[in-house]
Amino acid sequence: MVLRPLGKTGLLVSPLGLGTVKLGRSQGVKYPRPFEIPDDHAAAALLDTARSLGLNLVDTAPAYGRSEERLGALLGASRDEWIICTKAGEEFENNVSRFDFSPAAITASVDRSLRRLRTDRLDIVLLHSDGHDLEILERSGAIDALQRAKTSGKVRAVGASTKTPEGAILAASRCDLVMLTLNPHTTADEPALQHAQRAGAGVLIKKALDSGHLPHTSNSADAVENALRFVLARPAVTSVIVGTINPEHLRANAAAAQRALTSP
Repeated sequence: MVLRPLGKTGLLVSPLGLGTVKLGRSQGVKYPRPFEIPDDHAAAALLDTARSLGLNLVDTAPAYGRSEERLGALLGASRDEWIICTKAGEEFENNVSRFDFSPAAITASVDRSLRRLRTDRLDIVLLHSDGHDLEILERSGAIDALQRAKTSGKVRAVGASTKTPEGAILAASRCDLVMLTLNPHTTADEPALQHAQRAGAGVLIKKALDSGHLPHTSNSADAVENALRFVLARPAVTSVIVGTINPEHLRANAAAAQRALTSP
């Protein structure tokens, strides 16, 4: 895969990124089918498959259970081959999400992620919104805390994983990047793409495959390719995050993304 610039951050990322919630958490998720968290051997094989396909972007979060800790151990000496995107603001404990966007909590989350991921810098940190995007971005002080972490060299790019169209627009206008929802059936966040282009912000897409809930068709491969084509056709979009623990699904997704990028 040809790497793409993530806005003005200086980071180059693959057009398909690997989401890793399933490496650390199986409860309180919205996937259509239950799954078992893979062991270390299977997780390492998945990461090896991703790199062999040209992926260099991996997405995690403190709210993804043990995902950060496991990635820290699994990436090991290959850490520099990856662009690591993690988050701050949400914890998932005892099957319940807890949110804290105070500057102190955000700073502590960044430091903990550095330890868990066994790295000296986090390439991307996003605020993990609880849905009150404007309050978080404008009044919590969370973005200021991330900016301080960036100034100190702990973080290279900051932004927000948003849950509202207004929040997506604000993050796209004021941050290094935004993660927003876009797929053929959910387009409310699409106006933020123009703001991102004007500001030179990177755009990461979540739920492009509707968390595995794509409408049933006679050819699911076509549905995946059509969804990825719909998203990747937007010039402002840098990369699409798709979570899977199945290497065959990952290969199929990468092939579909490549076709979406190269064929009309």
